[in-house]
Order: sequence, then structure tokens, then C-alpha cells
Amino acid sequence: MLLNGKPVDLDQLKVLGLTNYGHFTSMRVDAGRVRGLTLHLDRLTRDCRALFGVDLDRDEIRNHVRQAVDGFAGSIVARVTVFDPELDLGHPASASNPQVLVTTRSAASAPSPPLVLTTRSYERDVPGVKHVGLFGTMYHRRQAQIGGFEDVLFTDAEGYISEGATWNIGLIEGGEVVWPAAPALPGITMELIRRERAGVSRQVNVADLGQYVGAFVTNAAIGVRSIASVDETRWTSEDAILEQIRKEYGAIPGEPL
Repeated sequence: MLLNGKPVDLDQLKVLGLTNYGHFTSMRVDAGRVRGLTLHLDRLTRDCRALFGVDLDRDEIRNHVRQAVDGFAGSIVARVTVFDPELDLGHPASASNPQVLVTTRSAASAPSPPLVLTTRSYERDVPGVKHVGLFGTMYHRRQAQIGGFEDVLFTDAEGYISEGATWNIGLIEGGEVVWPAAPALPGITMELIRRERAGVSRQVNVADLGQYVGAFVTNAAIGVRSIASVDETRWTSEDAILEQIRKEYGAIPGEPL
């Protein structure tokens, strides 16, 4: 855990824990390389302007991440969180000196089994920003797991699908990928796959899931993971296109830190 490249003083994290104002990105580092590193840096700089009104130094961020993962030979997930330790709860407009916190955790190595999902009506605050306000998403994920499911898929009030708690969703129809068009956090892994296999973007209602031959989730830590079911809709086997998508994503070269 490093703050601006130095061991963090826990007192410096107090504001982050108490106010929950900031943004982040999580990237999988494999042997010093990151798929979509440029997109992760784009996200950090874009979100920093949105939340703090200032620009981040992209080279400095790379240096901080490189320092945090130094010595790890395998795969690791590095999270870059941007927040202002001097933020005043009563005057958040004064927050203009964001700092860079880098934390790490181990990355999953074995393929994960297909997900069993349920749906919840929930719309993320400021969906275009990957902010640290995770209460709503974690609350609904917890409720889904208490109900016997593995994770949650969000819809709007009319049943149109947006995203999952920490991932995007793609659906397979006639050899083509369909990306739900409802407002959602734009994922890096989803964007990389769209560049390889464009697909189409349109509104998808949960009531129409049965017309698709398969579905999958995407995020930086796991890559591509298939979905076994969403409530009453079940897919008993993976469509062949899903394995092609995995191979295409796996073939995308990582950018060096």
C-alpha cells in the first residue's frame, strides 16, 4: 500500500474512509504488462478532472504502479485510488489536491465457473465515473448472495439491463455480441473486446433474455466469464463464440508499465 510512492500513514486514509469521495481503476498486471493500460490512464485522468478539476501526471501514475508491483513475478491486481486527504466534508468544492494510492491483491489464476445471477433495480450514481462510492453495488451483491445467487445484474425501473456490481455484461445473438445500452460504467475490458469484435449496442430488457444463446461478464481482474443463469433464464452450455472472445481477449498484448 503506497501513497504517492511512499508507505502510507493510516491517518492519511481517514478522509477516504469517512467521506468516500474519490475514484479508482483496477488493472491486472501480468509480468509487468497491463492490457489496456492506456485506457486505464485515460480513465484516471478523465475522472480526476470530473471529481477534482485537475489533471493527473500519467507517467507518475505508471511509476507508482510499477513500484507497487515490483518483485511480483506472476499476476497481480493493482488498484489505483485517487482522493484528496485534505477534503473537508462541509466544503468538498475546496478539494483540489488529489493524491495517488496504489494497493495490490493477488489475481485469480484458474478459470471461474459460469455465474448464477439475479436482477435488482438499481442505477449507479454518476455512472460515467468509476468512483469509490460502492455502498449501493455491494449492498445489492450481498442481498443477492444471501438469496442464494453469486452476484447481481442491475436494471432500470423498466427492466432494461445496465451492468453488474463490478462488471459489464455482453449477450450473444446469432454470432454477434450485444452490449446493453442503458447508462453504465464503461469498462476497460469491455472496450478492448469491442475493439476486437465491435458487436452492437441496444436496449435489452430482462424479459427478453431468452432470445439470446449466451451471456458473459467482463472486468479487468477476471477477463471474460460466462453466465449460467439470470433468474429464470438459463444457458445449459456455452456458445462457441464465447471461447473465441476469450481467445481474442487473451491475444491482446499488454502494455509495459
